[in-house]
This record gives sequence, structure tokens and C-alpha cells, in this order.
Amino acid sequence: MTSGAAGSGPLAGLDPGRSKCGLVLTDHERREIRQALVLPPEAAWQLLQDWHRHQALAAVVIGDGTGSGPWRRRLEPLLPVELVDERGTTLAARRRYWELFPARGWRQLLPLGLRQPPRDWDDVVAQLLLERRLGRTLLRTTPAP
Repeated sequence: MTSGAAGSGPLAGLDPGRSKCGLVLTDHERREIRQALVLPPEAAWQLLQDWHRHQALAAVVIGDGTGSGPWRRRLEPLLPVELVDERGTTLAARRRYWELFPARGWRQLLPLGLRQPPRDWDDVVAQLLLERRLGRTLLRTTPAP
């Protein structure tokens, strides 16, 4: 899918969960992650509405897993929702986490497969969903949440 399919403007990526959600926002050109957070679901909902009010989001990209249904129903009256295949994103995001935030101290001594990020990485999952949708890697200069 091309980046023009959802119209112009920034995209949000959402990794929905029962207790926490990963949420990221691109710039208008969809080249860079401007914000990346891990939030409780209601806080994620409030922030999505705020982003849309202030920046006219082109769409929200979410994974097509079981948690997407309620979010889709809630979001679709507000703005377009695009589903992306989320298979394998959790493991891929764990690897990507270490690319974005290289290990320090004793963690760098562990093989990559044994490293566990020191925080929730749902924001990285949301970023991967956006990257799958866009077909390219997004620049991320934001600090870890």
C-alpha cells in the first residue's frame, strides 16, 4: 500500500491492548516518528482525539488481531482506520527495540535473543505496524517513553 492511500497528513499507529496501548504519530510527510508512547487505553483514546483535532490525522493504522475490533468501532466514526497484518510484530519489535535503543552496560553482553527490553515496547510495535503499512522504515529521534 502506498503512503498516499489515506490522503495527506500524519498517520497514527496503534497497538491496542487491554491494559496498555502503544501509540505513535508520524510527521506530515510520514518519514519520521514525532511522538511515541505506551499508555492505558483510555489515555490513548484521548490522545488520538487530541492529535486528530489539532493535526487532522489521515488515518489510524492498527493491527488486525483480536483487540482491533472494539478500537475499530470506536475510531471509525472519527477517522479512517487501516488494518495491518500484525503477525510476528511482538518478536520483531523486541529486535527493533535494540536497534532504536542500543543496549548499555551488562545487557550488551547478552545475545540479542536473550535480551528483554527494560520497559514495555508497545510503542515499537505500533511503529512496526506503520512501517508495514508504508513499506519503509521510519526515522525515530524521540527518546524512549
